[in-house]
Amino acid sequence: MKNVLLFLILFPACVDAQNLSKFVNPFIGTGGHGHTFPGATAPFGLCQLSPDTRVDGSWDGCGGYHYSDSVIYGFSHTHLSGTGVSDYGDILLMPVTKEMALDNYQYKSTFSHAKEKAEAGYYQVFLDDPKINVELTTSRRCGFHKYTFPENAEQYVVLDLAHRDEVLDSKMEQIDAHTIRGYRFSKAWATNQKVFYEIRFGNEIENIIYEPLKGGTKTTAINLSKSHRALIKLKIKNSEFNIAQLKVGISGVDENGAHNNLEKEIPHWDFDKTKKWVQDEWNQELSKIVVSEKNETHQQTQGDKKVIFYTALYHCMIAPNIYSDVDNRYRGRDDKIHNTEGKFDYYTVFSLWDTYRALHPLLTIIDKKRTNDFINTFIKQYEQGGRLPVWELSSNETNCMIGYHAVSVIWDAYNKGIRDYDAEKAFEAMKSIATEDIPGVQSYMKYGYVRAEDDHESVSKTLEYAYDDWCIAQMAKALGKEEDYKTFEKRSHNWINVYDPTTGFMRARKNSTLMEPFSPYLVDNNYTEANSWQYSFYVPHELDKLIEVSGGKEKFEEKLDALFVASTETMGRDQSDITGLIGQYAHGNEPSHHIAYLYHLLGKPERGNDIIKKIMNEFYTNSPDGLIGNEDCGQMSAWYVMNAMDIYPFCPGKMDYIYSGVELIHGKLVDSIENNIIGYDIRQNYNNGEADSII
Repeated sequence: MKNVLLFLILFPACVDAQNLSKFVNPFIGTGGHGHTFPGATAPFGLCQLSPDTRVDGSWDGCGGYHYSDSVIYGFSHTHLSGTGVSDYGDILLMPVTKEMALDNYQYKSTFSHAKEKAEAGYYQVFLDDPKINVELTTSRRCGFHKYTFPENAEQYVVLDLAHRDEVLDSKMEQIDAHTIRGYRFSKAWATNQKVFYEIRFGNEIENIIYEPLKGGTKTTAINLSKSHRALIKLKIKNSEFNIAQLKVGISGVDENGAHNNLEKEIPHWDFDKTKKWVQDEWNQELSKIVVSEKNETHQQTQGDKKVIFYTALYHCMIAPNIYSDVDNRYRGRDDKIHNTEGKFDYYTVFSLWDTYRALHPLLTIIDKKRTNDFINTFIKQYEQGGRLPVWELSSNETNCMIGYHAVSVIWDAYNKGIRDYDAEKAFEAMKSIATEDIPGVQSYMKYGYVRAEDDHESVSKTLEYAYDDWCIAQMAKALGKEEDYKTFEKRSHNWINVYDPTTGFMRARKNSTLMEPFSPYLVDNNYTEANSWQYSFYVPHELDKLIEVSGGKEKFEEKLDALFVASTETMGRDQSDITGLIGQYAHGNEPSHHIAYLYHLLGKPERGNDIIKKIMNEFYTNSPDGLIGNEDCGQMSAWYVMNAMDIYPFCPGKMDYIYSGVELIHGKLVDSIENNIIGYDIRQNYNNGEADSII
């Protein structure tokens, strides 16, 4: 009997939560270049309470933690999951047992992975130097700390508002014997990030030593509000005197918001109760996709696969992060305070260049409600900030990466019947971002491609704008906007203007001519974190035309074969994102993620399945370096989850999925798919299960 795993996608009303969080290993991706963090967070939560082992924004420190490190500087309340640029690390706390200089190299501590544990919603570590055991858990917007000090030791907690990023403004104010409140405004990737906080201690505060201001000396003044660091001494209780607990509410709105979040979400002092709540939340979310084993053969292998799968699904539910408070207020893109009035939840952290490819299509299947909320958030960002998000972070537009892929998320959802938002306003926003007054878009509109002399990453921008324009055209057609449909449908063919029929590659043009010298191995400023090998297969919305201009299916297949057997060496600049190479296919970065499925569309699924199987078995493992590249806010893991379910959205925005029929562990990892959350049966699109069908 074949040994297979059975996946069921369940309706929310049918979800009977299982204890699936036991299969989550938050350490996956914390080594290598995964850039994940191991700390505690709720599904899509604002608070990500995790250890910080890096004090700078180095490449492998983007998530604040790297498994190769042996020193912890403290525990901060915001982190980014798998990004390639550093930010967050707000409101860092560190327990110590004595008075010391307010310098992170003084209060840091060594630690051992042997005395460290991470679960979904829970983190624990023993700090070697002060001999303190730290336990962390969270609600959606709040963190809960539990410190077990050595017996008879004094109890101090460092509060560091200067950790990592440049501080623009800060405040720390003691409100009463148990409470400190304030804010931290900082500049990094987000140039004006605002976090407000309230810290409530279970023990009374005995005194606070504040970091001296410039030219000053240490002081115990009650309200030295502009100091960036403080050392808080706690009074020791008579009972359980070696345990200290504290709770931290955070908000992007104001101090009252942080206070209200804490009052509403963690009104008690029962650490285990909060831990149980967040793990119940994780079990409920993870139970949307249920895996059952048909037999016990190769149980160890299957168990490992289940850990990889459920950790991947867990990573798909870290971001975007809820950004509205419990009273529905949020900070908009105009830096003003608004209120959703309970109509939707407002979110932040939209890594859209990455996540439009597989994460958002996955969420249209398993999370219709949040998908609606994301699009309502997009609309508000357009109304309050003047444009849809490109890479939005804490109400800041980072302008990182390319394309205007919010339009893909909107059209993909609308086409699947997810429409609890103002579709007319959404289309207005889609049309606006595709015609905005920036060099790349204006060059593209004028010439039909982005000229290399007008903007960087010209080839990649032309290709991705063309796909996004196809999405806008489909939305226009669905809304009965015929002239807009004609305009954007015509623009969707613009990819042909960077295609070179003599070489079969996508190439940059300058002064209306192809740039020389040219090599498809060259990594330069004309491509986004890639080269021409990787981008020459990116025409997801018009693949038939790409095959035609390439000389037909046979010639196109030869070129595809050449990609996967090409030398893994690249030329030009060093690009850390280009990892996970099979020939010049680079799974560690997003532009390659759809390419293996081209074989299925050519009627050669067995070749594509060999590659997919290799990727799934070798590039995703149950280890700290178990991700081949940046996690990128869920995209790297969403690729795995979708493939584990035997489907992939080759072109987001189409109702169709490619059914691969890939076989893993002596059989298909997926045996069947039942009902899904958006109310249509994915199986109705299967062509009798044929692996070579384009659906």
